[in-house]
Amino acid sequence: MNKAIETKRKQMDMLQGPLLKKILLFALPLALGGILQQLFNSADVAVIGWFEDSNAQAAVNSNGALINLLINLFTGLSVGVTVVISEHIGRDEKKDIHSMVFTAAVIALISGVLLLAVGIAIASPVLRTMDVPSQVLPLAVKYLQVYFIGMPFLMIYNFGSAILRSVGDTRRPLYSLIIAGVINIGLNLLFVAVFKMSVVGVAVATVVADAVSAGCVIVFIMQNETLRIRFKKSKVKAKYLKRIFVIGLPAGLQGIVFSLSNVCIQTAINGFGDKAMAGSGDALYFEYYVYYFVSAFAQAAVTFISQNFAAGNYARCRKIFKVNMLAALAITTVLSLTFALGGKLFIRIYTSDEEAIKFALIRMTCVLSGEMLPCTYEIAGGALRGIGHSLLPALITVVGSCVLRIVWVYTIFRMYPQNFYVLMIIYPITWVATGAAMLVSYYAISRKEFKVKTHPPDTSDQEEQDAIEDRENVKEIIPLS
Repeated sequence: MNKAIETKRKQMDMLQGPLLKKILLFALPLALGGILQQLFNSADVAVIGWFEDSNAQAAVNSNGALINLLINLFTGLSVGVTVVISEHIGRDEKKDIHSMVFTAAVIALISGVLLLAVGIAIASPVLRTMDVPSQVLPLAVKYLQVYFIGMPFLMIYNFGSAILRSVGDTRRPLYSLIIAGVINIGLNLLFVAVFKMSVVGVAVATVVADAVSAGCVIVFIMQNETLRIRFKKSKVKAKYLKRIFVIGLPAGLQGIVFSLSNVCIQTAINGFGDKAMAGSGDALYFEYYVYYFVSAFAQAAVTFISQNFAAGNYARCRKIFKVNMLAALAITTVLSLTFALGGKLFIRIYTSDEEAIKFALIRMTCVLSGEMLPCTYEIAGGALRGIGHSLLPALITVVGSCVLRIVWVYTIFRMYPQNFYVLMIIYPITWVATGAAMLVSYYAISRKEFKVKTHPPDTSDQEEQDAIEDRENVKEIIPLS
């Protein structure tokens, strides 16, 4: 009985009660977890920058787009895991969740092993194709090959976090990242400053940290009575596998094409030399810090709407979309403008090279000043996935953000190949185009979906009470954000 009570306490009731506080309690740990993960990753760059030369720093920075290209398919599948489990919770069908979790665990393990093999095999030829400078290439290959040894651990963590998100638990994945991140920083300093292992040292430190975070997430899942795998009763079931792929595969393919467009942009950046590679990579970290809030509220939209749509709470689904959108826009606008206006101060955390700083500031001016715009398509796309429409948001993002960027690089940018501003300005252009298309699609589809279903009993009194409680909680919540 005590275990059941403890499990319930760690889960979030997304089907009733005021939304603002619950969405913030869900999204903020998720965003902070992403930021911490990125801070620990950027610690690799910072330590390399302190103890090694710009070639080593460029070697670490040049791998980000390629790493994301390879892992995004499987990260997209984890979205399917969240939706499938959330749907069953919304319909109060919990008896077979253990088999869903087991199915997700098998996908995570297989995908991690595949990424390990593929990543090591293609590291050198792909980096050559990306025009990585010759003086940087050997270090970049070494870093990438060691980094991919940790892929099974990273996939277990990603899928495990998705499983915990389905019941509203975003805090314990954050705890696991804190533990792993502290270990990562300590090992970075030990391997680079003391043992002089350069890029191999920071890659080894990342692998160890990934193993720790994966182990923590496994422990957290096994402690949850709703999610815990019962090996004698749990098995991979085709119907859950199919549903995970139906929801997650379009998101994963979107991520692949999205990363492919970023690889094209990274290739263009590489043409400006190692200073541009280092400076652009350093500025990119601040974009990640803002984007993790966008992503956190988008995942909140997916999870909350999945449960409520399955339960037939359509008015609440509309409110979930509005609360997520407004909260995300408010937070990301403040952060993005802070980083853009304070660019010179922030960028010196990572580098003191004036030439690299020049490129970094161009990127921060063009990109960070509009980093709130992805809220429009990410949260609307998350809401569509929550009601079972995964293919359309993927297609809109592929065309609006990915294809348009590739076309820009090979047409407009080719007319001005020495102008770094022309390369960077494509980001806000694609955000506006994609956001407009996604919002129109969301409103059209949600209006249809919420009308064709049989509406639940009138909940206007409850909705009014929830709104009152939301307003009462604003003063308490806003300082925390």
